Amino acid sequence: MKSTYRVLALLVPVIVALQAAFIASALFGIGHWVDDGHTLSKTVLESGNGGFGGATGIVLHGAGAIVVSVVAIVLLVVAFFAHIEGGVRWAALILADVIVQWGLAAAGSSSPAVGGLHGINAFVMFGLGMMAATAARRSIAASRAQAPTGRTP
Repeated sequence: MKSTYRVLALLVPVIVALQAAFIASALFGIGHWVDDGHTLSKTVLESGNGGFGGATGIVLHGAGAIVVSVVAIVLLVVAFFAHIEGGVRWAALILADVIVQWGLAAAGSSSPAVGGLHGINAFVMFGLGMMAATAARRSIAASRAQAPTGRTP
């Protein structure tokens, strides 16, 4: 269970990094779309297939939000069985941060400044995932150090 916890915890920063790449790709795609003389509208953005390269990035960014949410929930469940010191706390903090991130994304639609906080909070989520994975790594190492080797002196 400890290894499962560690993998799930490491998935959090990996997914966050991918989401950053996806949204950056979307913004650069939008830039090319506009540079080519097209008009960007809410309809084009919401259609998901407006013909600009950014549509895929936007869809993937949204899908990543769903995936990281599922990972956070599963991580919290696994935390109760993994017996990692601080494991439940880290998993709960990650899930709470995911909820905050969803709220910032929703509020960011009305306020670009809040949208900026959404980006900054992604760094917090990345760090929480790394801290949870570090706690798991330490717990795994401690378990191995305490396990009998099976050798006789």
